[in-house]
Amino acid sequence: MPKLDENIEKAKTYLAKFDKGVLNRIAGEDVAALDGTTFETISPVDLKPLAKVAYGKAADIDLAAKAAKAAFPEWAAVSGEARKKILHKVADAIVARAEEIAFVECMDTGQSLKFMSKAALRGAENFRFFADRAPEARDGKTMQGPGQVNITTRNPIGPVGIITPWNTPFMLSTWKIAPALAAGCTIVHKPAEFSPLTARLLVEIAEEAGLPKGVWNLVNGLGEDAGKALTEHPAIKAIGFVGESRTGSMIMKQGADTLKRVHFELGGKNPVLVFADADLERAADAAVFMIYSLNGERCTSSSRLLVEDSIYDRFTALVAEKAKRIKIGHPLDPETVVGPLVHPVHEKKVLDYIEIGKAEGATVAAGGVKHDGPGDGCYVAPTLFTGAHNQMRIAQEEIFGPVLTAIPFKDEAEALSIANDVQYGLTGYLWTADVTRAFRFTEQLEAGMIWVNSENVRHLPTPFGGVKNSGIGRDGGDWSFDFYMETKNIAFATGAHAIQKLGG
Repeated sequence: MPKLDENIEKAKTYLAKFDKGVLNRIAGEDVAALDGTTFETISPVDLKPLAKVAYGKAADIDLAAKAAKAAFPEWAAVSGEARKKILHKVADAIVARAEEIAFVECMDTGQSLKFMSKAALRGAENFRFFADRAPEARDGKTMQGPGQVNITTRNPIGPVGIITPWNTPFMLSTWKIAPALAAGCTIVHKPAEFSPLTARLLVEIAEEAGLPKGVWNLVNGLGEDAGKALTEHPAIKAIGFVGESRTGSMIMKQGADTLKRVHFELGGKNPVLVFADADLERAADAAVFMIYSLNGERCTSSSRLLVEDSIYDRFTALVAEKAKRIKIGHPLDPETVVGPLVHPVHEKKVLDYIEIGKAEGATVAAGGVKHDGPGDGCYVAPTLFTGAHNQMRIAQEEIFGPVLTAIPFKDEAEALSIANDVQYGLTGYLWTADVTRAFRFTEQLEAGMIWVNSENVRHLPTPFGGVKNSGIGRDGGDWSFDFYMETKNIAFATGAHAIQKLGG
């Protein structure tokens, strides 16, 4: 496999820059953890170490938060046009280093090059999108009242904490950080400890593109110490977090004393609903894509397949056939679709859920086993459970891997009941040729985002977020600025209105 061999050699070259370790970045300087400790990040391909990473804790977070606070007044005063130019330069630099970013991310996360080659470019588009909106970020409304004109404006909220996940860390970091910078906020970024390498590339890129020192600070560490310190720090005014629902709950508690504003994109157990009148081939392709791409490690994956009972056997057989043909392999192989899961801890979780599904009485129609992939890493075969019902743990709990649970329904009412009967409400996918059903059903489906006759196709100006245990708040377009900025109203009297006289 000459292309794979070539890519592996390139990856070694890109990863060599981390041979001396990964330092934190505070106030524009490379710094080790104050106590000198490190942790190791490994590749899920072969479980071999990739780098030693500075193990930041509360004292390191304190330094970073103070640096962000010190840099805030100057950055907040920078004009929107000037911020726009800098953020476009960041996007240009991301594009220039897209291959390096993709190769490092593949080896650090196990995600396949088929998808990671586009992740860096999507990250660049996130920066461009919010760069173009930076000049209007502070714009508000004019509202006329009796004898009064009201003008609203927005100001950046201050230093913010960004905590990002391990599944597609580069792209998701840009999705949070770009609007914060466009709004005029400074940041402290704590990436996930399972995949910290591309966060280091990203902050370097930003500063080389002209971002002032201290505007963007990076501290690596674990959630229980660095993450906790960030969510509790009084200088940090808001926390943007992507991750598990349980962790989101902890962050809310930790931030309560300092009245932190929070934005959470949390877990999902998202249904894809297929009615008998749908285009079944397209629906099957979409269902397969949304659960097995990105190794199933995505919050918006369609992990529950709800199918009208008249076509259930036929449709699940079609999905099983496609799942069995998916290529599992080395993430740098251009033909690989499913690579190794991010870490042995997560691999064990996914394999445990597969055993739970079997014990609950569901039928393994595809996969259901650990796969012997190259390097003996964390490979799990794309798995489909049939004969399931919605009370099973595999139908209720987020597995976050390439595992799909198929459940039949008899009519629209039962489909809606099953779809809504989970603690999550991030996304939903509906396949039907009946437009009136589509309007009726989506109105009642408990989800923050719904795609009709489509997989997840993002349009950046639209709101992104979930309901119930899937999150708080919305990203995207102007919704991001609502989170990273405070709205101020100024009322001007347009006449000499009557003022009550007290004591005179």
